[in-house]
Amino acid sequence: MPGTGHEPALPAGGPPAIAAPRTPRRLAALAQALDTVLPTTAPTNKTTTPTPLMGLSTGIRALDDVLGGLQPGRFYLVAAVPGAGSSLIAAAAARTSALDQHQPVLYAASGLTRADIAARIVAAHLPVDYRRLRAGRLTPTEQDDTAALHHHLAQAPLYIDDGTDLTTDAIAESVPDLPGLALVVVDRLQTTEDPRLPLSGPAQITDAAQALAHLARTHELPVLAAVDTDDPHLIAALSLDITITLTRDADQIHATVTERDLGPQATLTLHADLAHARITDPYASPLTPTSAPPTPPNTTPHSPAQTPQMPLQAPTSPSPDPTATQPAPTTHTAAPRRPTSRRTTTPPPPQGGYANRDYSYFTGMITRAVDEALHDHDGDITTATEALVKKAVPNAMALFEATRVGGNYEHTVYPETLEFLRKKTKDGADEIWEGRHNWTNTHLTEALHNGTHPPITVNALDTNASFLSAFKTHLPIGALIHDPHGGFDPKRSGIYRLPTRPTWHHPDLPDPIGNRREDGPVLLDDATIRLLIRCARLGLCEAPHITECWTSGASEGLLEKFRRVLTEARTKAIETDDTVTVEYIKAMYSKFTSTIGESSVNRDIRRPDWMHIIRSQAFANLWYKSHRAYSNGLTVVRVRGTDELHVTGDWRTVFTEGRLTTQMKQKDQYSLPRKSAR
Repeated sequence: MPGTGHEPALPAGGPPAIAAPRTPRRLAALAQALDTVLPTTAPTNKTTTPTPLMGLSTGIRALDDVLGGLQPGRFYLVAAVPGAGSSLIAAAAARTSALDQHQPVLYAASGLTRADIAARIVAAHLPVDYRRLRAGRLTPTEQDDTAALHHHLAQAPLYIDDGTDLTTDAIAESVPDLPGLALVVVDRLQTTEDPRLPLSGPAQITDAAQALAHLARTHELPVLAAVDTDDPHLIAALSLDITITLTRDADQIHATVTERDLGPQATLTLHADLAHARITDPYASPLTPTSAPPTPPNTTPHSPAQTPQMPLQAPTSPSPDPTATQPAPTTHTAAPRRPTSRRTTTPPPPQGGYANRDYSYFTGMITRAVDEALHDHDGDITTATEALVKKAVPNAMALFEATRVGGNYEHTVYPETLEFLRKKTKDGADEIWEGRHNWTNTHLTEALHNGTHPPITVNALDTNASFLSAFKTHLPIGALIHDPHGGFDPKRSGIYRLPTRPTWHHPDLPDPIGNRREDGPVLLDDATIRLLIRCARLGLCEAPHITECWTSGASEGLLEKFRRVLTEARTKAIETDDTVTVEYIKAMYSKFTSTIGESSVNRDIRRPDWMHIIRSQAFANLWYKSHRAYSNGLTVVRVRGTDELHVTGDWRTVFTEGRLTTQMKQKDQYSLPRKSAR
């Protein structure tokens, strides 16, 4: 030391090593962390609608509402015993991201083959019956569907690794090979050890879960894995970010979402649609908080892909419909049109108008389409109308989906079609009877012909927009369930079997089920059955004897907002003498009705039961008008189709004259008996 005459001793190993410069730790300010969980809105004096960030959709709305989507950097474990649905959750997430949002997905399949994955995705996406698909026994209609969408499915950025040597290291090595990778799905981790499958056995599951959680954090990716057990001890020992535990009870799947450190967050009930290898939302809002979880945000998906606009595109970011009783669904950027139960952009709040609701947001979609058509065709009314009519089906579906946002029920878009609802030939019919009218008052015409009744003047009346009015009808929400004991429940809707055609002996009113005459059992839809029940209460016939039925829970409101929007737009068009809009709206509601059955023109929905019920409701509405005329002293002479009513007497004392949906107009007037030509 200085002043001592002694130098300090050096370490035995020589002079000390110079320390390498320390790399600073990656620190994040709270402001940066807040950006991942809170919406960023500029401070203004006006009320703003925040747009929180959200992850990728799982394809199941109720689950998205709880999770906020699959968030980057988080690992999600779906735990369930075999057959309870963990693999179907994994497939749903992969399918939604790759096919609907065009986001690249790595699907690591352990114990499954690429054929297994492809079959599940095709069956759920179209959907078609999974068992018939795997057995190569698709119906001609299903074969047409798969062929039509083959190119779209083949273009999806979904990459499957089904190698027998699949390990977490192999999965991690594949991540850099897929630019823009948005999601990693691992299906599945197996508790029973199999020497041929590296991702099997209790010890391997623990290592794999930790490695996948690390992969999610380091690559800022959501990673979702399925495991074939719901053992609470094993799951608790893994100590993962989010665990979704599934238990199955028949066609219901109960899901409990648990977050590390916070415990169970929510329980919900989902629907097991095993015929199509998928799990779907229930019909009503399923969320049951376990410990008051926060309200799920109304958000957009993580990094949505850009796709071309549909012919009729709704504006983005409107506010929710306050008439709804459940949160609006996640908005997705859609792939090319395909069967889907997802919904579109949330509508704005009502401010008065039809039924005290402001539907200008929706009617604006119609107005913009008309304006664009007129602009594209230089104001030529004829060509603009023709162009709009050609777009009527996709535009009607876009408008329908927009009006369903925030609805009380999530209807099933593509239930399995029952055999009696299938056309027997391409241009043929199925087995359902509709109350189609082609009726003439023969008692009256015979008296006129015999000269026992004096000549009469007949007014041929026309019902306005009969199919549009028929949208107000009881429709089945989900797939039809068979009840071999029959009976009628007014809270359900569907198809009913009667042992024989009901008899009708009233000579001055049309038969409620039309002129069709065949022996043996008959299949009638809900609208016709309700009409027969009404006739029985009026004392006109016996109540229908239902021996067998196929029904689902019903709602009269599935098409109600759609009907109101089209009615309001039609009324305004009539008031302003806007013939283009009137014809366009007519094409929308008529083509919607005719294409929701088995039609290659409309692949967004397949509900032949809805088609029959709507058409029969139009026939029933005309019957009600004929009964009203008869009850008010008019004589009913003829009833045709859905809109033609011929009566004698002062019809204007019974009906209001005009072109609105609640009014009638006179198309013709003639005398009976007709003068014979000389």
